[in-house]
Amino acid sequence: MSVVWFFVLGGLGSFFPFYSLYLRDNLSLTGTQVGLVLSVLPLVGILAQPLWGQIADVTGWRTRVLSVLALGAAGGYAALFLGGGFASMLLLTALLAVFSTPLIPSLVAVTLALTSAGGARAFGLVRVWGTVGFLITVVAFPRLLDGLRGAAHVASASGDVSEPLLGFMFPVTAALVAVSGVVAATLPWTGALSLRAPRGDWRQLFEHMPYVRLLAFALLAYLLLQGPMALFPVYVRAHGGSVETVSGLWIPMLLVEIPLVALSGASLERLGARGLLGIGVFAGGLRWAVCGFLPDSPLVYPVQALHGVVVAGLVLGGPLYVEAAVPERLRSTGQNVLAMVGVSLGGISSNVSSGYLLERFGTDAPYQVAGIGGMALGVLVWILLPRPSRPVANRDSLG
Repeated sequence: MSVVWFFVLGGLGSFFPFYSLYLRDNLSLTGTQVGLVLSVLPLVGILAQPLWGQIADVTGWRTRVLSVLALGAAGGYAALFLGGGFASMLLLTALLAVFSTPLIPSLVAVTLALTSAGGARAFGLVRVWGTVGFLITVVAFPRLLDGLRGAAHVASASGDVSEPLLGFMFPVTAALVAVSGVVAATLPWTGALSLRAPRGDWRQLFEHMPYVRLLAFALLAYLLLQGPMALFPVYVRAHGGSVETVSGLWIPMLLVEIPLVALSGASLERLGARGLLGIGVFAGGLRWAVCGFLPDSPLVYPVQALHGVVVAGLVLGGPLYVEAAVPERLRSTGQNVLAMVGVSLGGISSNVSSGYLLERFGTDAPYQVAGIGGMALGVLVWILLPRPSRPVANRDSLG
């Protein structure tokens, strides 16, 4: 599982930090068009995530589904290399999303099943290898582009394009994610990984109030924080940065994230899932507030370290809350529905609204709104979320 995490997030390290910059610089899309293309991923995820989650839970073929998703996502990343404008990138990004959006929540579900004996501590120690892979590729990818430019005798910048060869992110990402799909195919599919849920059992998730309230909290959190993250390369570029600057800003994010993710299990024991979520969202708001209100301050660089707190708090706290609130047979569905509501529904609204704010009020506006809202939501977590638990009467049922 550590190898799968390494190559999945390693692939994202050469894609996620640079995709919006590619759309804006290399394809010359408007702010609204960039927001719409980025929103296609979560839009398709609304259908793809619960669908693949149910396929995994009903069939019990969780590791096989994981392998199919990784290989399908690899094909989707490779296909993006063929896009050349708004319409084609919209379509190709939608095809990618069919496989890529359920990939991470399905990976979380499989990891939690495999590490169930070791609890949250074991989960964190496996998950951290994904962050290590992301760090390696986000640092190495710009250097790979330097080598390609030298071999092809291409200038480092051309007019308004900061990196003419940035499109090579697509085959690089595809190759890395494909490796994860091959490795996932070798994972076992017995024990907790093969538990089957009766058809229609997923409806019981929405009768369990702690889970429902978590979905509402996740929706608000991603609505505030997701769009500014996706547009971060555009923010850096607008303030005089380059691809190398984007890469450099990711280094403090990930160096802090590695120990926090590895120790997320210990943090869960001390703070609880609600504490992790509250701290994560507040940290995200504080980070964007500094970026939005103090864009020329020397604080912008070190404050990126709060990204690690966001991942350990929100991105891991949510799935760990789900693990404590749903039965094992609905583990994949529970994680995918959380991703659907938070990353997808919240992400759609956030990407579109952030793109609009960018175009209407300037580069700093999305970060100002996210900063104020994120800090407020983080403070309110104790009011909005109950302690996660399964029903006492039957701990393997949500009834």
